[in-house]
Amino acid sequence: MTDADAPRIPAPRENPLLVGHDDAEAALLRAWQSRRLHHAWLITGPRGIGKATLAFRFARFVLAGGGSDLFGSPTSLEIASDMPVFRQVASGGHPDLLTIERGYDEKRDRQRSEIVVDDVREVGRFLHLKAAAGGWRVVVVDSADEMNRNGANALLKILEEPPAQALLLIVSHAPGRLLPTIRSRCRRLPLGPLPDATVGNLLARYAPQAADADRALLVRLADGSIGRGLAIVEAGGLDLYREIAGQLQQPRLDIGRLHALGDRLARRDEANLFRLAGELLVGWLGRLIRVAATGRAAPDVVAGEGAAMAALAGRRSLEQWLELWEKIANLVARTEAVNLDRKQVWVGAMLDIAGSAGR
Repeated sequence: MTDADAPRIPAPRENPLLVGHDDAEAALLRAWQSRRLHHAWLITGPRGIGKATLAFRFARFVLAGGGSDLFGSPTSLEIASDMPVFRQVASGGHPDLLTIERGYDEKRDRQRSEIVVDDVREVGRFLHLKAAAGGWRVVVVDSADEMNRNGANALLKILEEPPAQALLLIVSHAPGRLLPTIRSRCRRLPLGPLPDATVGNLLARYAPQAADADRALLVRLADGSIGRGLAIVEAGGLDLYREIAGQLQQPRLDIGRLHALGDRLARRDEANLFRLAGELLVGWLGRLIRVAATGRAAPDVVAGEGAAMAALAGRRSLEQWLELWEKIANLVARTEAVNLDRKQVWVGAMLDIAGSAGR
């Protein structure tokens, strides 16, 4: 089977499959059946674990009237893929569903790096219209982390004065960065990382071209996120990780290799690769911190990696490693939003780690 023949994971609005989040699904179902459904839900957890898939799954359920039938109350949020509401949501054509996400910047000929205030203001206009089907109007925000400050303030105003029969499903990868007032007006629904076995099964389904040995390494790097695992496959991320980890294992950083990778990540069309590289680097630091906190060696992704991390972990205190992790994670996350120089960010982050390791 070639890469082109491999099945692709559907976009969240098209995906009928949700795995690993039975408790979260049950919580939404109980809330619906209680007839006291909160008007806003903040669905949180790591990127790529199924948060948006759950949001659209619940949106379909609500727009279908709760899935009730002659056989009694529903036991899940599943709506059959041959139902009209499923097809309308999948195509983006349901009149009572609005999705807020990063739009396209025609002037720069690329997707915007953030959700702007005009996008969010559309929510207020939409929710005050009468539902076409006479029921609920539903908004999915994917993701709230990508709103700029004006957009966040506009969403807060909507949350403060929600109309009747309105439901907002707000996806967030990093809820701690949201306005506290937004968090306080939502009911929180946290989703955890997927079990390794689940990630492995999904990789076998959606990336069958990956060798078994590579798939085992992908599960480790995915860190509970099938989205990250598939992104690594599609971007050749195993080789990217080997390059990053290989540089960090050297007694001294190879400046030529460091700048060559920085140049690659800085290319105009490599924004997604930069984000992946940033996630891999932050993940590498996270594994180092676990070694520092537990004293247990990390399993190798690159040969000798566990031993190298164990040696590095003792060169700084746990608090210092945590401070560096937070600094780099925040910097990588803000790079696109505030249009920072990707190469400068990357080189600076690698030098910071090398400096902390005493190199």
